[in-house]
Amino acid sequence: MDATELAHQYRHMPPTSRGMIIGLFGGSFNPPHQGHALVAEIALKRLRLDQLWWIVTPGNPLKNRSGLAPLSERVALCERFVHDPRIKVTAFETSLGTSYTAETLQYVKARNPHARFVWIMGADNLKSFDRWQHWRRIASTFPIAVIDRPGSTLSYLSSKMARAYDYARIDEDDAGVLWKKKAPAWTFIHGPRSGLSSTALRAAAAPPVPSAPATDS
Repeated sequence: MDATELAHQYRHMPPTSRGMIIGLFGGSFNPPHQGHALVAEIALKRLRLDQLWWIVTPGNPLKNRSGLAPLSERVALCERFVHDPRIKVTAFETSLGTSYTAETLQYVKARNPHARFVWIMGADNLKSFDRWQHWRRIASTFPIAVIDRPGSTLSYLSSKMARAYDYARIDEDDAGVLWKKKAPAWTFIHGPRSGLSSTALRAAAAPPVPSAPATDS
């Protein structure tokens, strides 16, 4: 990891003030794209956030890191999509020495008892959420807002997380007060969707695999 190349400002959590409502939007963002920016925009508006922390992680423990771009590069690319001063790109997890969301959220909660937080994720992550380390602890730390993504609209009905916490789901019309709810609490937010994906963008950018030379039969 290229932590030594990461600017000081990204190594620490953004400052907070009492009563602030903050969305936490984490991921490897390898690379970031307009779909991520759209999720951030929807979250800011529908959840009535004062800030959104765009958390660029050292790497996803569930994914192969062989094609992972350097952290400093991913942070710089994320900054290009930020046009709202309420969005703060950060990579403070690199100072914690963890890539696990459960540990990160516990740290954020302990260091910021005066602020209110909502964990934000795209609906494409909902299907595998139960594979995350201590996923039930995550659900019990902060309220969760799941933002619709193409091909994932029905995941909130079929995923293990959605079934396990069906009793804790609130109507998306009440998303603006989700931060007031005691975790576990979550909502599924419909809205504009982008068909872009980091996987597809990486595949498009990869050099073509040379074909084997033709041989006489």
